[in-house]
Amino acid sequence: MWRLVSELLGRGEVVVKSVRRRYLALRVECEDSCDGKAVSDAVWDSVLRLFGEVGSSQAGLFLVHFEEGTNYAVLRCSHRALPMVRAAIASVTKIGNKPAAIHVLRVSGSLKALSKKVATKKEKLQESGECEQPPNEG
Repeated sequence: MWRLVSELLGRGEVVVKSVRRRYLALRVECEDSCDGKAVSDAVWDSVLRLFGEVGSSQAGLFLVHFEEGTNYAVLRCSHRALPMVRAAIASVTKIGNKPAAIHVLRVSGSLKALSKKVATKKEKLQESGECEQPPNEG
């Protein structure tokens, strides 16, 4: 196998690696209701403030899903920027000039696995009574 790769590279052909991504399940706590754009902007601003433009470009942030009623969100980022993104999320204190906090519930490499992990976490939270509003499955 390595011989094949070295032969390909020796001929001047380029081997392109696929982009590895991580998906983060988030719970947003804010005084009033907030929308997905405000949450996305708050995370982007935090990454930009902590790591600058280079860090922001490496993060590759994208808000995949946001449930307005329950304030649960799914955020996608580059696997190499995961520690930066987690630090930036932890430093968010305001969303749209309102006090807020964002908590990372789970991290996964695929949306399918993330939905399974979050479902089991929701069940545990509901059993313990910590989850007041169970999110809608959709």
